[in-house]
Amino acid sequence: MASFDTALVLARVMTTGVVMSIEKSDRELPGLERLLTKRTGRRKAVLVNSRTAAVHAALVGLGAGHGDEITHPGLDAPTRAFVAWLGVSVRTDGPAAFDQLALTPDNAGRLAALAARSTAPALVVDLTGLGFGPAAAVLTDDERAWARAERLKIFGAHDLRTMWTQEEADPELVPGVQFNYRLSPLVAACARMALTRADEAPAPTGATR
Repeated sequence: MASFDTALVLARVMTTGVVMSIEKSDRELPGLERLLTKRTGRRKAVLVNSRTAAVHAALVGLGAGHGDEITHPGLDAPTRAFVAWLGVSVRTDGPAAFDQLALTPDNAGRLAALAARSTAPALVVDLTGLGFGPAAAVLTDDERAWARAERLKIFGAHDLRTMWTQEEADPELVPGVQFNYRLSPLVAACARMALTRADEAPAPTGATR
C-alpha cells in the first residue's frame, strides 16, 4: 500500500509537468509549507534541499554571517563544523540561536508536540529521515527572518515569488551569495504524503503520541 501511495503521488506531480521549484504554477511546495506551519504553529516556512541548507538559512534569517557570533549550548560536532565553515563562531553560554528536529516515520506523527518544545527563534526540521531524499525546512514566526532565508536559495535579485515579475519586492534586502538550495516539488509532495500518513496512523500500543 505504501509503495502504491508513493506511485500515485509521483504520478500526480509528473503529470502536472511541474518538477522544478521555480515553476510559477507549482502547488506542492506551498502545500508542504502550509502543512508544516500548521503542525508546528510557526507562521512561516522555508523549504530547502538539505539539513545543512536549513542551518545556513536559519543563520541568514537571524542575520548571522561571516565574522558573526551566535550562542548555542548544544550544537552537535558536524553542525558546529559547518557553522564554523560559514565563518560564524559559537558560544555556549546563552540560549540556542536555533533548535533542530529530525523527523522519521516513528516520530513524524508527534511533530506538533516536538515543535512545541522549541523556544528558539528558528526551528530547523530535517525531513530526510522520512525516506524521500535530502529535505529540510526552517520554521519561524519572524517574517523578516523568513524573507532573508528565502532569498538565500535562488540566484539573482529576486526570490521565488518575485522572479516572475522581475520586480524587486524588498529593495532593503540586499542579495548576497546565493545557493542552489531549492527543494524539488517531487520531494515536497512525498514528504507531505509521509507527514499526512504519520498523522493518520494509529498510535502504537502502549505508546503516547
